[in-house]
Amino acid sequence: MAHLSLTEAFARYGATLKNPMWSVSAWTMQGELVVSQWAHHYRKGPENSAEYWGRTTRWEGPGKNEFKANLERAKAQGSRVRLVIVSTKEVARVEAGEDASKLKKEFDVRPELIGEVAELDGDDYVIRFRRA
Repeated sequence: MAHLSLTEAFARYGATLKNPMWSVSAWTMQGELVVSQWAHHYRKGPENSAEYWGRTTRWEGPGKNEFKANLERAKAQGSRVRLVIVSTKEVARVEAGEDASKLKKEFDVRPELIGEVAELDGDDYVIRFRRA
């Protein structure tokens, strides 16, 4: 994986985070939603797709609210979603709901993957990606 900062990873897609301290999603000028997703939340999806899933109840703060609003907008508009993968060795701490901003993380981009918000049910979501 490339060693990028979160802001550098988003910039690879032409997106700028509203606040690099808490934002985990941002829009490009082309109307694509860029999201950061935990590598350990990957699963194989249908028809050779890759899915990243999550539950927004795991964290608090303005990043959560911004992320939920962005997912809702992307789902309603059928917007393309672009992926920043976030990896950490401290998965148990993430899953326990600890403040992940304090954990060591690595960021990578996958420009060959184009996604969509496949499922959005309250706090639960699935984003499905396919090769472009």
